[in-house]
Amino acid sequence: MSETTPDAELKTQIRDHYAERAVAASEAKPCSCSCGCAPVEPQDEFARGLYSVDETSDLPATAVLASLGCGNPTALAELLPGEVVLDLGSGGGIDVLLSARRVGPTGKAYGLDMTDEMLALARENQRQAEVENVEFLKGEIEAIPLPDESVDVIISNCVVNLSTDKDRALAEAFRVLKPGGRFAISDVLFQGDMSQVPKDLLGDPGAWSACISGALEEQDFLARLSRAGFADPSVEVTNVYDGSAENNMCGAPPLPDGVHLVSGFVRAVKPSPVSCCSGGGCC
Repeated sequence: MSETTPDAELKTQIRDHYAERAVAASEAKPCSCSCGCAPVEPQDEFARGLYSVDETSDLPATAVLASLGCGNPTALAELLPGEVVLDLGSGGGIDVLLSARRVGPTGKAYGLDMTDEMLALARENQRQAEVENVEFLKGEIEAIPLPDESVDVIISNCVVNLSTDKDRALAEAFRVLKPGGRFAISDVLFQGDMSQVPKDLLGDPGAWSACISGALEEQDFLARLSRAGFADPSVEVTNVYDGSAENNMCGAPPLPDGVHLVSGFVRAVKPSPVSCCSGGGCC
């Protein structure tokens, strides 16, 4: 029996939206000559300027064109050689491929996505980039298909807001992280009194797919991270969207005074067990 719950219908709409974006990126022809091409920018205006030319110059153009994020989590996470990285909602694979470069041949980068078209695009981008220490997995961030304590770092780029069960998604992130592992994502958040946000905006499925309606309020996000078991949760705001034509978020309207839609880096750590001295007492 197929799912018919409101959450299932919303998830289907989100999947269809990103399937269309994947097809659009794969069909784009950013360069039609053999004499050299200008640097490619993401098709999505919101994602432009997030990556340097040095980062993207060696990537397939379709990986860049398919970028739909709100930050650069690979820079945020300070990835180290040999680490295992998981990108939640990896899309066309740009952050996975950049992560693979940072962790080197002794490390590994996983990408997780629920959309077949995005996975096909990401795997083709991996083939073109000739990167071996990458694996793209099909699944949902509320049920990560990896073992407990198997990942050093979790990244994500404007995806957690899309989840219809964020507490479950954060619990899964906590489960697969190793003790001492880092949660370092970019996402969209609200700041201020959520009761002032128009109900028709929060209930708009299209605005949810556009990373608006599903965004958590900043303090709510931090509290949820703490409840999931994370330590030292924090938010570093990188952009505040005022609803103007020059600075909006996927067409989001201006919000009431005292309420802001922002993007930022969200960080937290999975605590390590307390170590004890050999004499039996804790240090």
